[in-house]
Amino acid sequence: MTELLTAAQMRALEQAAIESGEVSGLELMERAGRGVVEAVFEEWPELAKAPHRAVVLCGPGNNGGDGFVVARLLKEWGWEVEVFLYGDPEKLPPDAKVNYERWGEMGEVVPISKITDRFYLSNPEGSPAAIVMDAIFGTGLTREPEGFGLLIDDIVFAAEYFDTNKSGSRVVAIDVPSSLSSDSGELLGDDSEIPGDDAFVSNLTVSFHTAKVGHHLKRGPLACGKLVVKSIGLEGRPRPRVGVKPPPDGAVGGCPAVPPGEVVKLVERSSLPVLRKFEQTHKFSHGHALILSGGPGRTGAARLAARGALRIGAGLVTLGVPGAAQMEVAAQVTAIMLRRAGTPGEVGAVLEDDRINAVCLGPGLGVERARELVPVASGARGLQPPCMVLDADALTAYADDPEVLFAILHGKCVLTPHGGEFARLFPDLSERLRKEPSSGPAYSKVDATREAAKRAGCVVLFKGPDTVIAAPDGRCSINSAQYDRAAPWLATAGSGDVLAGFITGLLARGVAPMQAAETAAWLHVECALGFGPGLVAEDLPEQLPGVFRALSL
Repeated sequence: MTELLTAAQMRALEQAAIESGEVSGLELMERAGRGVVEAVFEEWPELAKAPHRAVVLCGPGNNGGDGFVVARLLKEWGWEVEVFLYGDPEKLPPDAKVNYERWGEMGEVVPISKITDRFYLSNPEGSPAAIVMDAIFGTGLTREPEGFGLLIDDIVFAAEYFDTNKSGSRVVAIDVPSSLSSDSGELLGDDSEIPGDDAFVSNLTVSFHTAKVGHHLKRGPLACGKLVVKSIGLEGRPRPRVGVKPPPDGAVGGCPAVPPGEVVKLVERSSLPVLRKFEQTHKFSHGHALILSGGPGRTGAARLAARGALRIGAGLVTLGVPGAAQMEVAAQVTAIMLRRAGTPGEVGAVLEDDRINAVCLGPGLGVERARELVPVASGARGLQPPCMVLDADALTAYADDPEVLFAILHGKCVLTPHGGEFARLFPDLSERLRKEPSSGPAYSKVDATREAAKRAGCVVLFKGPDTVIAAPDGRCSINSAQYDRAAPWLATAGSGDVLAGFITGLLARGVAPMQAAETAAWLHVECALGFGPGLVAEDLPEQLPGVFRALSL
Protein backbone atom coordinates (compact mmCIF):
# COMPACT_ATOMS: atom_id res chain seq x y z
CA MET A 1 0.00 0.00 0.00
CA THR A 2 1.08 3.57 -0.64
CA GLU A 3 2.42 5.35 2.41
CA LEU A 4 0.75 8.60 3.46
CA LEU A 5 3.35 10.70 5.24
CA THR A 6 2.99 13.32 7.92
CA ALA A 7 4.76 16.66 7.60
CA ALA A 8 7.46 15.51 10.05
CA GLN A 9 8.06 12.28 8.16
CA MET A 10 8.36 14.14 4.85
CA ARG A 11 10.76 16.70 6.33
CA ALA A 12 12.91 13.91 7.77
CA LEU A 13 13.04 12.15 4.40
CA GLU A 14 14.10 15.32 2.60
CA GLN A 15 16.64 16.22 5.27
CA ALA A 16 18.19 12.76 5.16
CA ALA A 17 18.60 13.03 1.38
CA ILE A 18 20.21 16.47 1.73
CA GLU A 19 22.56 15.37 4.50
CA SER A 20 23.65 12.37 2.45
CA GLY A 21 25.00 14.78 -0.18
CA GLU A 22 23.10 13.21 -3.05
CA VAL A 23 20.85 16.24 -3.52
CA SER A 24 20.64 19.81 -2.26
CA GLY A 25 17.64 21.64 -0.89
CA LEU A 26 17.78 23.93 -3.91
CA GLU A 27 17.60 20.96 -6.26
CA LEU A 28 14.58 19.52 -4.41
CA MET A 29 12.89 22.92 -4.65
CA GLU A 30 13.62 23.07 -8.39
CA ARG A 31 12.21 19.58 -8.89
CA ALA A 32 9.07 20.51 -6.96
CA GLY A 33 8.50 23.63 -9.05
CA ARG A 34 8.99 21.71 -12.27
CA GLY A 35 6.55 19.06 -11.03
CA VAL A 36 3.91 21.70 -10.42
CA VAL A 37 4.26 23.18 -13.92
CA GLU A 38 4.19 19.70 -15.42
CA ALA A 39 1.02 18.85 -13.49
CA VAL A 40 -0.67 22.07 -14.62
CA PHE A 41 0.05 21.37 -18.29
CA GLU A 42 -1.07 17.76 -17.94
CA GLU A 43 -4.34 18.83 -16.34
CA TRP A 44 -5.01 21.67 -18.80
CA PRO A 45 -3.03 20.95 -22.01
CA GLU A 46 -4.34 24.11 -23.64
CA LEU A 47 -2.29 26.17 -21.18
CA ALA A 48 0.94 24.80 -22.62
CA LYS A 49 0.09 25.91 -26.15
CA ALA A 50 0.08 29.70 -25.70
CA PRO A 51 1.21 32.29 -23.15
CA HIS A 52 -1.23 33.09 -20.37
CA ARG A 53 -1.32 35.08 -17.15
CA ALA A 54 -0.46 33.65 -13.75
CA VAL A 55 -0.65 35.08 -10.27
CA VAL A 56 1.70 33.38 -7.81
CA LEU A 57 1.07 33.95 -4.11
CA CYS A 58 4.22 33.09 -2.15
CA GLY A 59 4.57 32.60 1.58
CA PRO A 60 7.39 33.03 4.10
CA GLY A 61 8.73 29.46 3.99
CA ASN A 62 9.95 26.86 1.55
CA ASN A 63 6.47 26.54 0.04
CA GLY A 64 6.95 30.12 -1.08
CA GLY A 65 10.32 29.08 -2.51
CA ASP A 66 8.52 26.48 -4.65
CA GLY A 67 6.24 29.29 -5.82
CA PHE A 68 9.18 31.44 -6.93
CA VAL A 69 10.45 28.48 -8.98
CA VAL A 70 7.03 28.07 -10.62
CA ALA A 71 6.90 31.80 -11.40
CA ARG A 72 10.32 31.68 -13.06
CA LEU A 73 9.48 28.58 -15.10
CA LEU A 74 6.19 30.04 -16.35
CA LYS A 75 7.93 33.30 -17.21
CA GLU A 76 10.49 31.33 -19.23
CA TRP A 77 7.54 29.64 -20.99
CA GLY A 78 6.40 33.06 -22.15
CA TRP A 79 3.70 33.70 -19.55
CA GLU A 80 2.90 37.03 -17.93
CA VAL A 81 3.50 36.41 -14.23
CA GLU A 82 2.73 38.53 -11.15
CA VAL A 83 4.23 37.48 -7.81
CA PHE A 84 2.97 38.53 -4.39
CA LEU A 85 4.77 37.76 -1.13
CA TYR A 86 3.23 37.22 2.27
CA GLY A 87 5.96 37.99 4.81
CA ASP A 88 9.37 39.61 5.04
CA PRO A 89 11.76 38.64 2.20
CA GLU A 90 14.73 39.07 4.54
CA LYS A 91 13.38 36.27 6.75
CA LEU A 92 12.95 33.69 3.99
CA PRO A 93 14.75 30.35 4.51
CA PRO A 94 18.06 30.15 2.58
CA ASP A 95 16.82 28.10 -0.38
CA ALA A 96 13.61 30.13 -0.71
CA LYS A 97 15.70 33.33 -0.52
CA VAL A 98 17.85 32.16 -3.45
CA ASN A 99 14.77 31.56 -5.59
CA TYR A 100 13.27 34.87 -4.47
CA GLU A 101 16.42 36.59 -5.77
CA ARG A 102 16.38 34.58 -9.01
CA TRP A 103 12.82 35.72 -9.63
CA GLY A 104 13.84 39.28 -8.75
CA GLU A 105 16.05 39.30 -11.82
CA MET A 106 12.97 38.62 -13.99
CA GLY A 107 10.17 40.57 -12.34
CA GLU A 108 9.01 42.39 -9.24
CA VAL A 109 7.66 41.00 -5.99
CA VAL A 110 4.68 42.88 -4.57
CA PRO A 111 3.67 42.69 -0.89
CA ILE A 112 0.52 40.61 -0.74
CA SER A 113 -1.16 43.29 1.37
CA LYS A 114 -1.38 45.42 -1.78
CA ILE A 115 -3.30 42.81 -3.74
CA THR A 116 -6.61 44.66 -3.48
CA ASP A 117 -4.97 47.80 -4.83
CA ARG A 118 -3.49 46.01 -7.81
CA PHE A 119 -6.52 43.86 -8.75
CA TYR A 120 -4.12 41.53 -10.50
CA LEU A 121 -6.30 38.46 -10.15
CA SER A 122 -9.38 39.78 -11.91
CA ASN A 123 -7.42 42.26 -14.06
CA PRO A 124 -10.46 44.23 -15.31
CA GLU A 125 -8.39 45.92 -18.01
CA GLY A 126 -7.21 42.65 -19.57
CA SER A 127 -7.66 38.91 -19.42
CA PRO A 128 -8.10 37.19 -16.05
CA ALA A 129 -5.30 35.07 -14.66
CA ALA A 130 -5.38 31.55 -16.06
CA ILE A 131 -3.69 30.25 -12.92
CA VAL A 132 -3.73 31.45 -9.32
CA MET A 133 -0.88 29.62 -7.60
CA ASP A 134 -1.25 29.11 -3.85
CA ALA A 135 2.29 28.82 -2.49
CA ILE A 136 1.68 30.65 0.78
CA PHE A 137 1.70 27.85 3.34
CA GLY A 138 2.56 24.20 2.80
CA THR A 139 2.91 21.15 5.01
CA GLY A 140 4.86 22.99 7.71
CA LEU A 141 1.95 25.16 8.86
CA THR A 142 1.23 24.58 12.57
CA ARG A 143 -1.09 27.48 13.40
CA GLU A 144 -3.35 29.99 11.71
CA PRO A 145 -1.21 33.09 11.05
CA GLU A 146 -2.49 36.31 12.53
CA GLY A 147 -4.66 38.17 10.04
CA PHE A 148 -4.61 35.34 7.49
CA GLY A 149 -8.40 35.11 7.28
CA LEU A 150 -8.65 38.83 6.48
CA LEU A 151 -5.96 38.42 3.84
CA ILE A 152 -7.96 35.71 2.08
CA ASP A 153 -11.07 37.89 2.26
CA ASP A 154 -9.12 40.58 0.42
CA ILE A 155 -7.96 38.12 -2.26
CA VAL A 156 -11.48 36.78 -2.78
CA PHE A 157 -12.87 40.30 -2.96
CA ALA A 158 -10.27 41.31 -5.52
CA ALA A 159 -10.66 38.28 -7.75
CA GLU A 160 -14.08 36.71 -7.11
CA TYR A 161 -11.78 33.78 -7.51
CA PHE A 162 -14.01 31.02 -6.21
CA ASP A 163 -16.29 31.65 -9.21
CA THR A 164 -14.20 30.34 -12.07
CA ASN A 165 -16.98 31.07 -14.54
CA LYS A 166 -16.45 34.79 -13.86
CA SER A 167 -12.73 35.01 -13.27
CA GLY A 168 -11.61 32.19 -15.55
CA SER A 169 -8.90 31.30 -13.03
CA ARG A 170 -7.84 27.84 -11.96
CA VAL A 171 -6.55 27.63 -8.41
CA VAL A 172 -3.50 25.42 -7.92
CA ALA A 173 -2.14 24.62 -4.47
CA ILE A 174 1.45 23.54 -3.89
CA ASP A 175 1.49 20.61 -1.45
CA VAL A 176 -1.70 21.61 0.41
CA PRO A 177 -4.17 24.51 0.21
CA SER A 178 -3.03 27.20 2.62
CA SER A 179 -4.36 26.79 6.19
CA LEU A 180 -5.11 23.09 5.68
CA SER A 181 -3.24 20.81 8.09
CA SER A 182 -1.40 18.17 6.06
CA ASP A 183 -1.57 15.81 9.05
CA SER A 184 -5.25 16.00 9.97
CA GLY A 185 -7.23 17.50 7.09
CA GLU A 186 -8.40 20.25 9.46
CA LEU A 187 -8.52 23.93 8.57
CA LEU A 188 -6.53 25.66 11.27
CA GLY A 189 -8.60 28.35 12.93
CA ASP A 190 -11.80 27.44 11.05
CA ASP A 191 -14.85 25.87 12.70
CA SER A 192 -17.11 25.70 9.65
CA GLU A 193 -18.29 22.37 8.26
CA ILE A 194 -16.88 22.91 4.79
CA PRO A 195 -13.89 24.84 3.45
CA GLY A 196 -14.63 28.52 3.15
CA ASP A 197 -12.88 31.85 3.44
CA ASP A 198 -10.18 30.47 5.75
CA ALA A 199 -8.61 28.29 3.06
CA PHE A 200 -7.84 28.32 -0.61
CA VAL A 201 -10.24 25.87 -2.22
CA SER A 202 -8.23 24.50 -5.11
CA ASN A 203 -9.02 23.03 -8.48
CA LEU A 204 -5.73 21.14 -8.38
CA THR A 205 -3.32 20.30 -5.56
CA VAL A 206 0.18 19.09 -6.41
CA SER A 207 2.05 17.22 -3.70
CA PHE A 208 5.49 15.59 -3.80
CA HIS A 209 6.89 12.08 -3.36
CA THR A 210 3.66 10.78 -1.80
CA ALA A 211 0.31 12.10 -0.66
CA LYS A 212 0.06 13.35 2.90
CA VAL A 213 -2.35 12.03 5.53
CA GLY A 214 -4.42 15.23 5.52
CA HIS A 215 -5.09 14.98 1.80
CA HIS A 216 -7.43 12.07 2.58
CA LEU A 217 -8.95 13.13 5.89
CA LYS A 218 -11.92 15.30 6.78
CA ARG A 219 -11.92 18.54 4.71
CA GLY A 220 -8.74 17.74 2.81
CA PRO A 221 -10.40 16.35 -0.33
CA LEU A 222 -12.91 19.22 -0.51
CA ALA A 223 -10.15 21.81 -0.21
CA CYS A 224 -7.70 20.04 -2.54
CA GLY A 225 -9.95 19.51 -5.57
CA LYS A 226 -7.98 17.06 -7.68
CA LEU A 227 -4.83 15.62 -6.09
CA VAL A 228 -1.70 14.87 -8.12
CA VAL A 229 1.56 13.53 -6.68
CA LYS A 230 4.84 14.31 -8.42
CA SER A 231 8.22 12.69 -7.91
CA ILE A 232 11.14 14.74 -6.63
CA GLY A 233 13.61 11.88 -6.87
CA LEU A 234 13.37 10.42 -3.36
CA GLU A 235 12.10 6.99 -4.37
CA GLY A 236 14.03 4.07 -2.97
CA ARG A 237 15.42 5.97 -0.01
CA PRO A 238 14.81 4.41 3.40
CA ARG A 239 12.29 6.47 5.30
CA PRO A 240 13.68 7.81 8.59
CA ARG A 241 11.89 6.41 11.63
CA VAL A 242 10.11 9.41 13.12
CA GLY A 243 8.39 8.79 16.44
CA VAL A 244 5.43 10.93 17.46
CA LYS A 245 5.17 12.29 21.00
CA PRO A 246 1.83 12.50 22.78
CA PRO A 247 0.40 15.98 23.43
CA PRO A 248 0.36 17.57 26.90
CA ASP A 249 -2.66 16.73 29.03
CA GLY A 250 -5.69 18.61 27.78
CA ALA A 251 -4.03 19.81 24.58
CA VAL A 252 -6.06 19.81 21.37
CA GLY A 253 -3.11 19.55 19.02
CA GLY A 254 -0.78 16.59 18.76
CA CYS A 255 -1.52 12.89 18.55
CA PRO A 256 -1.00 9.77 20.64
CA ALA A 257 2.34 8.06 20.95
CA VAL A 258 2.94 5.95 17.85
CA PRO A 259 5.83 3.52 17.38
CA PRO A 260 8.56 5.04 15.19
CA GLY A 261 8.13 4.07 11.57
CA GLU A 262 4.42 3.25 11.85
CA VAL A 263 3.10 5.25 8.93
CA VAL A 264 -0.46 5.51 7.69
CA LYS A 265 -1.12 3.61 4.48
CA LEU A 266 -3.68 4.05 1.72
CA VAL A 267 -5.74 0.94 1.03
CA GLU A 268 -5.24 -0.08 -2.59
CA ARG A 269 -6.09 -3.01 -4.81
CA SER A 270 -2.53 -4.29 -5.15
CA SER A 271 -2.14 -5.36 -1.53
CA LEU A 272 -5.51 -6.94 -0.79
CA PRO A 273 -5.22 -10.60 0.24
CA VAL A 274 -8.67 -11.58 -0.99
CA LEU A 275 -7.60 -10.82 -4.54
CA ARG A 276 -5.73 -14.11 -4.70
CA LYS A 277 -7.66 -16.70 -6.65
CA PHE A 278 -10.08 -18.91 -4.73
CA GLU A 279 -8.55 -22.23 -3.76
CA GLN A 280 -9.92 -25.35 -5.42
CA THR A 281 -11.22 -27.16 -2.35
CA HIS A 282 -14.38 -27.86 -0.29
CA LYS A 283 -16.76 -25.34 1.29
CA PHE A 284 -15.60 -25.80 4.88
CA SER A 285 -12.10 -24.70 3.94
CA HIS A 286 -13.61 -21.28 3.14
CA GLY A 287 -15.01 -20.94 6.64
CA HIS A 288 -18.40 -20.83 8.30
CA ALA A 289 -19.86 -17.46 9.33
CA LEU A 290 -22.67 -16.97 11.84
CA ILE A 291 -24.75 -13.78 11.65
CA LEU A 292 -27.02 -13.17 14.64
CA SER A 293 -30.36 -11.57 13.83
CA GLY A 294 -32.93 -9.48 15.63
CA GLY A 295 -36.51 -10.50 16.23
CA PRO A 296 -39.58 -10.28 13.97
CA GLY A 297 -39.57 -7.21 11.75
CA ARG A 298 -35.87 -6.59 12.52
CA THR A 299 -34.19 -9.29 10.45
CA GLY A 300 -33.38 -7.29 7.31
CA ALA A 301 -30.05 -5.87 8.49
CA ALA A 302 -28.72 -9.31 9.45
CA ARG A 303 -29.88 -10.74 6.13
CA LEU A 304 -27.95 -8.02 4.32
CA ALA A 305 -24.84 -8.88 6.33
CA ALA A 306 -25.31 -12.58 5.67
CA ARG A 307 -25.64 -12.02 1.93
CA GLY A 308 -22.47 -9.94 2.01
CA ALA A 309 -20.57 -12.67 3.87
CA LEU A 310 -21.73 -15.31 1.40
CA ARG A 311 -20.93 -13.29 -1.70
CA ILE A 312 -17.44 -12.40 -0.51
CA GLY A 313 -16.54 -16.05 -0.26
CA ALA A 314 -17.42 -17.60 3.09
CA GLY A 315 -18.03 -21.29 2.44
CA LEU A 316 -21.14 -21.40 4.61
CA VAL A 317 -23.23 -18.68 6.23
CA THR A 318 -25.80 -19.29 8.93
CA LEU A 319 -28.33 -16.83 10.29
CA GLY A 320 -28.96 -17.28 14.01
CA VAL A 321 -32.56 -16.20 14.52
CA PRO A 322 -34.97 -16.05 17.49
CA GLY A 323 -37.74 -18.62 17.20
CA ALA A 324 -40.42 -16.00 16.63
CA ALA A 325 -38.59 -14.74 13.50
CA GLN A 326 -37.74 -18.09 11.91
CA MET A 327 -40.67 -18.13 9.48
CA GLU A 328 -39.98 -14.55 8.41
CA VAL A 329 -36.34 -15.32 7.63
CA ALA A 330 -37.00 -18.72 6.08
CA ALA A 331 -39.21 -17.05 3.47
CA GLN A 332 -36.35 -14.73 2.47
CA VAL A 333 -33.23 -16.91 2.21
CA THR A 334 -32.08 -19.91 0.21
CA ALA A 335 -28.31 -20.48 0.12
CA ILE A 336 -28.02 -18.97 3.59
CA MET A 337 -28.71 -21.51 6.34
CA LEU A 338 -30.94 -20.95 9.34
CA ARG A 339 -30.56 -21.92 13.02
CA ARG A 340 -32.71 -21.10 16.01
CA ALA A 341 -30.54 -18.88 18.22
CA GLY A 342 -32.64 -16.57 20.32
CA THR A 343 -31.52 -17.06 23.90
CA PRO A 344 -27.93 -16.97 25.18
CA GLY A 345 -28.17 -20.71 25.73
CA GLU A 346 -29.26 -21.35 22.15
CA VAL A 347 -26.48 -19.14 20.80
CA GLY A 348 -23.94 -20.93 22.97
CA ALA A 349 -25.17 -24.28 21.66
CA VAL A 350 -24.78 -23.15 18.05
CA LEU A 351 -21.24 -21.96 18.76
CA GLU A 352 -20.25 -25.36 20.09
CA ASP A 353 -19.69 -26.20 16.42
CA ASP A 354 -16.03 -25.26 16.11
CA ARG A 355 -16.36 -25.02 12.34
CA ILE A 356 -18.08 -21.67 12.91
CA ASN A 357 -15.03 -19.41 12.88
CA ALA A 358 -16.55 -15.93 12.48
CA VAL A 359 -19.55 -14.25 14.11
CA CYS A 360 -21.25 -10.96 13.30
CA LEU A 361 -23.30 -9.23 16.00
CA GLY A 362 -25.15 -5.94 15.78
CA PRO A 363 -27.09 -5.36 12.55
CA GLY A 364 -30.74 -5.20 13.64
CA LEU A 365 -29.90 -7.21 16.75
CA GLY A 366 -31.50 -4.93 19.32
CA VAL A 367 -29.60 -3.29 22.15
CA GLU A 368 -30.81 -5.60 24.93
CA ARG A 369 -30.22 -8.72 22.88
CA ALA A 370 -26.76 -7.50 21.91
CA ARG A 371 -25.85 -6.92 25.56
CA GLU A 372 -26.76 -10.53 26.31
CA LEU A 373 -25.10 -12.16 23.32
CA VAL A 374 -21.74 -10.37 22.89
CA PRO A 375 -20.28 -12.02 26.03
CA VAL A 376 -21.58 -15.41 24.88
CA ALA A 377 -19.88 -15.12 21.48
CA SER A 378 -16.69 -13.70 22.94
CA GLY A 379 -16.44 -16.45 25.53
CA ALA A 380 -17.35 -19.32 23.23
CA ARG A 381 -14.83 -22.16 23.08
CA GLY A 382 -12.60 -20.72 25.80
CA LEU A 383 -9.12 -19.86 24.58
CA GLN A 384 -10.07 -20.30 20.91
CA PRO A 385 -13.06 -17.97 20.44
CA PRO A 386 -14.32 -17.26 16.93
CA CYS A 387 -13.48 -14.03 15.15
CA MET A 388 -16.09 -11.37 15.81
CA VAL A 389 -17.42 -8.30 14.01
CA LEU A 390 -19.33 -5.88 16.23
CA ASP A 391 -21.49 -3.30 14.50
CA ALA A 392 -24.54 -1.12 15.15
CA ASP A 393 -26.52 -2.32 18.22
CA ALA A 394 -23.59 -4.35 19.54
CA LEU A 395 -21.69 -1.07 19.92
CA THR A 396 -24.57 1.05 21.21
CA ALA A 397 -25.39 -1.58 23.85
CA TYR A 398 -22.26 -0.62 25.79
CA ALA A 399 -22.57 3.17 25.53
CA ASP A 400 -23.18 3.48 29.29
CA ASP A 401 -20.00 1.55 30.18
CA PRO A 402 -17.64 0.92 27.25
CA GLU A 403 -15.01 -0.61 29.54
CA VAL A 404 -17.28 -3.61 30.07
CA LEU A 405 -17.14 -4.25 26.34
CA PHE A 406 -13.39 -3.71 26.07
CA ALA A 407 -12.84 -6.23 28.86
CA ILE A 408 -14.50 -9.04 26.92
CA LEU A 409 -13.03 -8.31 23.49
CA HIS A 410 -10.04 -10.18 22.08
CA GLY A 411 -7.53 -9.69 19.29
CA LYS A 412 -9.71 -11.40 16.67
CA CYS A 413 -12.45 -8.76 16.93
CA VAL A 414 -13.27 -5.88 14.58
CA LEU A 415 -15.38 -2.90 15.68
CA THR A 416 -17.07 -0.91 12.88
CA PRO A 417 -18.48 2.34 14.34
CA HIS A 418 -19.77 5.32 12.42
CA GLY A 419 -19.29 8.75 13.98
CA GLY A 420 -22.20 8.50 16.41
CA GLU A 421 -21.28 5.01 17.59
CA PHE A 422 -17.64 6.04 17.95
CA ALA A 423 -18.74 8.92 20.19
CA ARG A 424 -20.71 6.52 22.42
CA LEU A 425 -17.78 4.16 22.93
CA PHE A 426 -14.98 6.74 22.96
CA PRO A 427 -16.59 10.01 24.10
CA ASP A 428 -13.32 11.67 25.09
CA LEU A 429 -11.67 10.93 21.74
CA SER A 430 -14.74 12.13 19.87
CA GLU A 431 -14.73 15.36 21.88
CA ARG A 432 -11.12 16.02 20.94
CA LEU A 433 -12.01 15.49 17.28
CA ARG A 434 -14.81 18.05 17.50
CA LYS A 435 -12.70 20.81 19.01
CA GLU A 436 -11.66 23.62 16.70
CA PRO A 437 -7.91 23.31 16.13
CA SER A 438 -5.87 26.41 16.79
CA SER A 439 -2.51 24.74 16.31
CA GLY A 440 -1.16 21.74 14.50
CA PRO A 441 -0.70 19.02 13.76
CA ALA A 442 -4.35 18.99 14.85
CA TYR A 443 -5.83 15.89 16.49
CA SER A 444 -7.05 13.77 13.60
CA LYS A 445 -9.32 10.85 12.83
CA VAL A 446 -6.16 8.76 12.45
CA ASP A 447 -5.06 9.69 15.96
CA ALA A 448 -8.50 8.94 17.41
CA THR A 449 -8.82 5.57 15.67
CA ARG A 450 -5.34 4.50 16.76
CA GLU A 451 -6.14 5.37 20.36
CA ALA A 452 -9.50 3.59 20.12
CA ALA A 453 -7.90 0.41 18.78
CA LYS A 454 -5.31 0.41 21.54
CA ARG A 455 -8.01 0.96 24.18
CA ALA A 456 -10.31 -1.73 22.80
CA GLY A 457 -7.49 -4.19 22.16
CA CYS A 458 -8.71 -4.99 18.65
CA VAL A 459 -9.07 -3.57 15.15
CA VAL A 460 -11.32 -0.52 14.83
CA LEU A 461 -12.78 0.57 11.50
CA PHE A 462 -14.06 4.15 11.85
CA LYS A 463 -16.48 4.59 8.97
CA GLY A 464 -16.92 7.53 6.62
CA PRO A 465 -15.74 8.65 3.18
CA ASP A 466 -12.37 8.76 4.93
CA THR A 467 -12.65 5.34 6.60
CA VAL A 468 -9.75 4.87 9.02
CA ILE A 469 -8.69 1.39 10.12
CA ALA A 470 -6.29 0.83 13.01
CA ALA A 471 -4.86 -2.06 15.00
CA PRO A 472 -3.77 -1.98 18.65
CA ASP A 473 -0.08 -2.07 17.65
CA GLY A 474 -0.31 1.27 15.81
CA ARG A 475 -0.76 0.02 12.25
CA CYS A 476 -3.18 2.28 10.46
CA SER A 477 -4.65 2.73 6.99
CA ILE A 478 -7.18 4.93 5.21
CA ASN A 479 -9.73 3.63 2.74
CA SER A 480 -10.52 6.80 0.84
CA ALA A 481 -13.85 7.01 -0.98
CA GLN A 482 -12.87 10.41 -2.30
CA TYR A 483 -11.29 12.05 -5.36
CA ASP A 484 -11.72 9.57 -8.25
CA ARG A 485 -13.16 6.94 -5.86
CA ALA A 486 -15.93 9.15 -4.48
CA ALA A 487 -19.23 7.28 -4.17
CA PRO A 488 -21.65 9.51 -2.23
CA TRP A 489 -24.57 7.20 -3.04
CA LEU A 490 -22.94 4.69 -0.67
CA ALA A 491 -24.48 6.71 2.17
CA THR A 492 -27.69 4.67 2.15
CA ALA A 493 -29.49 2.64 4.79
CA GLY A 494 -28.06 -0.85 5.19
CA SER A 495 -24.74 -0.28 3.46
CA GLY A 496 -22.93 -0.54 6.80
CA ASP A 497 -24.62 -3.89 7.45
CA VAL A 498 -23.27 -5.19 4.16
CA LEU A 499 -19.79 -3.95 5.08
CA ALA A 500 -20.01 -5.85 8.39
CA GLY A 501 -20.95 -8.95 6.40
CA PHE A 502 -18.03 -8.48 4.03
CA ILE A 503 -15.60 -8.32 6.97
CA THR A 504 -17.20 -11.36 8.61
CA GLY A 505 -16.96 -13.39 5.41
CA LEU A 506 -13.29 -12.54 5.00
CA LEU A 507 -12.56 -13.45 8.62
CA ALA A 508 -14.28 -16.78 8.00
CA ARG A 509 -11.99 -17.30 5.02
CA GLY A 510 -9.00 -16.90 7.31
CA VAL A 511 -7.99 -13.33 6.50
CA ALA A 512 -6.42 -11.54 9.48
CA PRO A 513 -8.63 -8.87 11.12
CA MET A 514 -6.69 -5.82 9.92
CA GLN A 515 -6.49 -7.11 6.36
CA ALA A 516 -10.12 -8.25 6.42
CA ALA A 517 -11.27 -4.76 7.41
CA GLU A 518 -9.09 -3.09 4.76
CA THR A 519 -10.14 -5.48 2.01
CA ALA A 520 -13.83 -5.32 2.83
CA ALA A 521 -13.79 -1.51 2.92
CA TRP A 522 -12.06 -1.32 -0.47
CA LEU A 523 -14.43 -3.82 -2.10
CA HIS A 524 -17.42 -2.06 -0.53
CA VAL A 525 -16.49 1.15 -2.37
CA GLU A 526 -15.66 -0.73 -5.57
CA CYS A 527 -19.14 -2.31 -5.56
CA ALA A 528 -20.72 1.13 -5.13
CA LEU A 529 -18.67 2.58 -7.97
CA GLY A 530 -19.64 -0.33 -10.19
CA PHE A 531 -23.35 0.24 -9.62
CA GLY A 532 -23.44 4.03 -9.52
CA PRO A 533 -26.18 6.43 -8.39
CA GLY A 534 -29.45 4.80 -7.40
CA LEU A 535 -27.67 2.20 -5.31
CA VAL A 536 -29.49 0.56 -2.40
CA ALA A 537 -27.85 -1.74 0.11
CA GLU A 538 -29.23 -4.91 -1.48
CA ASP A 539 -27.28 -4.09 -4.65
CA LEU A 540 -23.87 -4.17 -2.99
CA PRO A 541 -23.37 -7.93 -2.54
CA GLU A 542 -24.66 -8.57 -6.05
CA GLN A 543 -21.93 -6.35 -7.48
CA LEU A 544 -19.15 -8.52 -6.05
CA PRO A 545 -19.10 -11.13 -8.85
CA GLY A 546 -18.55 -8.38 -11.41
CA VAL A 547 -15.86 -6.78 -9.27
CA PHE A 548 -14.09 -10.13 -8.91
CA ARG A 549 -14.30 -10.71 -12.67
CA ALA A 550 -12.76 -7.31 -13.31
CA LEU A 551 -9.97 -8.28 -10.93
CA SER A 552 -9.45 -11.49 -12.93
CA LEU A 553 -10.42 -13.85 -10.12
